[in-house]
Amino acid sequence: MPSYDFVVGEKYTRADVYRICEVPLEKQKGEWLTGYRVYEGRYFIFCTVDGAGRTGDDHGNHFIDEDLLWHGKSKSHVGQKSIINLLATSSEVFVFYRSHDREPFTFAGLGTPKIIKETQPVEVLWSFSNVQVPASLPEEVSEPEKFIEGSVKTIMVNAYERDPKARQKCIDHYGYTCVVCGFEFEKVYGALGKSFIHVHHLKPLGEIGKAYEVDPVEDLRPVCPNCHAMLHRREPALSIEELKTHLKNQ
Repeated sequence: MPSYDFVVGEKYTRADVYRICEVPLEKQKGEWLTGYRVYEGRYFIFCTVDGAGRTGDDHGNHFIDEDLLWHGKSKSHVGQKSIINLLATSSEVFVFYRSHDREPFTFAGLGTPKIIKETQPVEVLWSFSNVQVPASLPEEVSEPEKFIEGSVKTIMVNAYERDPKARQKCIDHYGYTCVVCGFEFEKVYGALGKSFIHVHHLKPLGEIGKAYEVDPVEDLRPVCPNCHAMLHRREPALSIEELKTHLKNQ
């Protein structure tokens, strides 16, 4: 269980990280702004993917399927104490990424080094198989781009492997407001409810039975947990419009 309550796929500013980790003012900024740092024995990586960061440097960071190919600082190498500690099997590494230098970071999860290259700068392929994912229904998808989904896996029910970016692309398009009832967690719960919402798949993955292309804008919708549960009170699930009509008639 992670020591800090970050949610995979959710967005955070550095100020959010300071607040969640209870970083005192005098220990903020500085090394927090340099790409990676250690705080209270835990490591934090902040990187830009698919483009240049705020300094104008493009380090070539990018996702390969669900893994992140990441590069350290320009003079980093596997013999440095900081890199040795970062890559130690006992280290807890919180990985954050963004595509543009002025937007918040997305939490990728707790990183585990999968491949380490003895280059300068050091190159690491991080995997995130050991993270907790946001609470969801079995059919919930965790970019307008399309993603291949499929390959049945067993949790407690049959679910489908899914591209974690699809959920965020849906939210980027529709926002964090429930498309059925209009509920928005942040307006009701304040900071506690910030960036929280379920994502509903309009066509249940269990009915598909094989890999197919998911369009996050066409196939997914943000819904609150109550409406999400109500959509699935019937088999097959109610449509968004059917549940809206039901609410209106109550």
